[in-house]
Amino acid sequence: MVLEVIVDLSNDSIDRTFDYEGDDCPLGSRVAVDFGSKHLIGFVIGKKETSSYKNLKKAKYLDSPVNDEQLQLMDFMRKSYNLRYIDVLRLFIPSKLREERNPEYAQLFLEIDKSRTFDELIGVIGTRSPKQAECLEYIREKGQFMSLLINLFGASAVGGLRKKGVVKESLVHERSTPMELCINKKERVVLTEPQKHAVDAVTDGDGVYLLHGVTGSGKTEVYQNVIENMLSKGKTAIMLVPEISLTPQVLGIFRGRFGDSVAILHSNLNASEKYDEWKRLKTGQAKIAIGPRSAIFAPLRNIGVIIIDEEHDTSYISDNNPRYDTRTVAEYRAKLAGAPLILGSATPDMETFQKADSGKYHLLTLPNRVAKHELSEMEIVDMTEEFRMGNRGIISDALKTALTETLNKKEQAMILLNRRGFASFLRCNKCGYIAKCEDCDVSLTYHKDVNELKCHYCGRRYHMLSKCPSCGSTSIKQGRVGTEKVVEEIKSFLPEARVLRMDNDTTRVKDGYSKILTPFSNQEVDILVGTQMIAKGHDFPNVTLVGILEADAALYFSDYRSSERTFQLITQVAGRAGRAEKEGRVILQTYNPNHYVFRFGKSYDYIGFYKKEINARMVTKFPPFTKIVRISVNSVDEQDCLDSTKVCYQAVRELEKEYGKFVYLGAQKSPITRMNGLIRYQVLMRLVPDMYYQIIDKIYKIVDSNKPKKGNIFVETNPQSLT
Repeated sequence: MVLEVIVDLSNDSIDRTFDYEGDDCPLGSRVAVDFGSKHLIGFVIGKKETSSYKNLKKAKYLDSPVNDEQLQLMDFMRKSYNLRYIDVLRLFIPSKLREERNPEYAQLFLEIDKSRTFDELIGVIGTRSPKQAECLEYIREKGQFMSLLINLFGASAVGGLRKKGVVKESLVHERSTPMELCINKKERVVLTEPQKHAVDAVTDGDGVYLLHGVTGSGKTEVYQNVIENMLSKGKTAIMLVPEISLTPQVLGIFRGRFGDSVAILHSNLNASEKYDEWKRLKTGQAKIAIGPRSAIFAPLRNIGVIIIDEEHDTSYISDNNPRYDTRTVAEYRAKLAGAPLILGSATPDMETFQKADSGKYHLLTLPNRVAKHELSEMEIVDMTEEFRMGNRGIISDALKTALTETLNKKEQAMILLNRRGFASFLRCNKCGYIAKCEDCDVSLTYHKDVNELKCHYCGRRYHMLSKCPSCGSTSIKQGRVGTEKVVEEIKSFLPEARVLRMDNDTTRVKDGYSKILTPFSNQEVDILVGTQMIAKGHDFPNVTLVGILEADAALYFSDYRSSERTFQLITQVAGRAGRAEKEGRVILQTYNPNHYVFRFGKSYDYIGFYKKEINARMVTKFPPFTKIVRISVNSVDEQDCLDSTKVCYQAVRELEKEYGKFVYLGAQKSPITRMNGLIRYQVLMRLVPDMYYQIIDKIYKIVDSNKPKKGNIFVETNPQSLT
């Protein structure tokens, strides 16, 4: 049998199958092969009886980790996003399967010798070895791995028990259980009529459903009931959440309902944890996969439903290789499985709602909260008025008063500022010098807690400036404030407050999210200050106050989605207040209180906002009425980058002549011209949808044949950031 194998090397020149001789095995099988001088893992994606090549090398069969449905998904993603075979295949498997050795590394497991009584075993040990007796007592309970016993009792005690023959040894694979596997049992609730209608519609239907429900309307209860119905039919389910920070909370709720049938998949797990959770899903021990976007590739069969919570969130777009839109991938996978797809949000993506509004998707609505109180009243504070009244700080007098009152009532608050660090730039007052990253064309952010300057694009760190490197002046001004500065200011007027900060800097370590959210959930913290990651889906019953600082900051980005993203952010974070028995309050600070985003946001009027915004998009011909396509070119050499960009631009202009005028076509330097030491240019175009589907494959071919000599090139559709 000739096996057509994709080898585990990510390179354009070998992005094809290679023929190997091997035993007949299922498509998707993992094999060990010799490739040149390397010994590699490969994946069988085709089979045939003969090959045009002679003296084929042999492939050694290992196992079959990829199923036929995933192979179809691979083909779809390759064609849709111009990806390499292996880059997609790697999404389907844990890293432990990218090496030949057995991923289920077995460890020595010790149990007591049950052929004798415990007293007899103690007699063998003798009275002069109390540590051994203590260790044996520990083993007596349920046995234990030797590595743990050595940590607890020492190598000498464990070795003594083995030497005296009072324990039995065996090789056992220890399941690595993620620390986040908590259980949060909740009483069953009686569904409201809108919830029941949504559950029945999805359970008995197919296609894509937009579940549009205000924050706190019980979308999670709908998800659980749909999954329960699917499990009763012998099916499985995938549940996606936007942030890793949400995974432990959602997982706890689902484990409380479904027990060990739930598995977790996300990037913060170590290699052993990922493999063991993946295997539980693969073997059918677990029926429900929960996690951020990578969980869409869970190795489940017989899928009954796929759910994407907070579907509007930008984290569902992968903007690094391999680039893909999770919603599109989920829609295709659901179609393959014949399963419904639920997209849930209080503030749906404009394109998603347009599809629901036009009838392409099914629209289900949950118009009211299930809690005692309605959506929290939102108070808008004009910061220009605060400035005229002499308040030069970040926090308005109204918010200061509200924070004080909240703490006096033993309640909690959340403060949003979507900018981390202490100051977003440093500028010399004398000569105007601004500290910038040497590898990126962006200003450095000051982080006071470590007294460093950091680049938020490449991660490079620099010493804090004591004087201007250009003119020598010591008059250094700090620019716009970040979350770190907010914490300091709160402490200045509420020194007794227990404050935690949640942003990319404080959550990078393993379990960083749970180390912040757990004490806040346990009411060991009074105020949680954070970036947008605190806005998404969290449910804390004692939070009665939400403060939103610089709510208008994102409005001034040169991005057609700036108004949409601002509306989504303020609506989502406002929904964290008053979710249980206590009434909530929201204070929003802005320098532009009359902007229509805040007018609609104050009343949580998504439909009103949608109608205004979709009309503006239609008039200006921006998505969803067009597709934005960007060819991004980068290289260490600017001329190399420029040459490749010119050739691509001219080739795209020829397409325009053939297929008709584009809405827009241009080539220029990227707004951030240098990043990670690479010069960046781009070809930007806007196409009507019909034209997009006609020529996108031709654009991919143009890009594939014009890669810069010292860099890279790729295509993005509707990129999340135009910088």
